[in-house]
Amino acid sequence: MSMSLEKALGVHAPALILKGRRNEILASNLANADTPNYKARDIDFKAALKRFVDEKGAGSQTLKVTHPNHISSSADTFMGEELQYRVPNQPSLDGNTVDTQVEKAQFTQNALEYQTSFRFLNGRITGLISTLRGE
Repeated sequence: MSMSLEKALGVHAPALILKGRRNEILASNLANADTPNYKARDIDFKAALKRFVDEKGAGSQTLKVTHPNHISSSADTFMGEELQYRVPNQPSLDGNTVDTQVEKAQFTQNALEYQTSFRFLNGRITGLISTLRGE
């Protein structure tokens, strides 16, 4: 009886990857809080994860770059979702749209969700190892 590792790990593996990428985006926003004309970016996590799961379920293939001269996917997309601009609550005179309070809250929430996904994934892997060992 064969078993797919993707099915065994469920949605937690792609969620972990996506949450990690979102942490990078939110950290970049915080790092550029004082940069004039910097536009805060974010991704729609639910839409990106749903699209990834739907595509994997349908058996579609993802784009793979196999040669250095191939054109890679855009830096403004991740897992098929485009980075979106965050709409500021209060516009800044220098054109910067980063609200540090909002970004810190989003970053903290995302970090907690990352840890949760990691723990679920760790539990699944531990369970698989126990099953394979016959414990």
